[in-house]
Amino acid sequence: MAKPPEMTKYRGFPSGMPGTGIQFTIRRANSKGVTPIKSLPRRARPGSSEHRVDAAFLHALWHYFGAEPFARGNLDAARLNLLFGREVVAADKDFDPISYDAMLVINEKLARENFPEAFEDVMEV
Repeated sequence: MAKPPEMTKYRGFPSGMPGTGIQFTIRRANSKGVTPIKSLPRRARPGSSEHRVDAAFLHALWHYFGAEPFARGNLDAARLNLLFGREVVAADKDFDPISYDAMLVINEKLARENFPEAFEDVMEV
């Protein structure tokens, strides 16, 4: 069996949305290959439970990384894909969508427009 790739694990980053089973991080690298980061259509309407999950994930990203670029690491691809290309973007032109080392950054202007609640000091979930 092939050894899974190395990935940064973000200690202290919320593992998921409380009470939902929705994860924000993964425990280990995928031995079958890295799930690609790609922009997925978002159907969540403001006020919906899906929108709250996206906002909570963005809140965690902002309060953990701020405006600084960050490696994808053990952040869940499914969650990132719903924000990617909009609120979270590639941090450099050599972005590799299938690398745990791929650098991302929050598009603060758009993120604040779409998810103002994510930038509050405390977000009730």
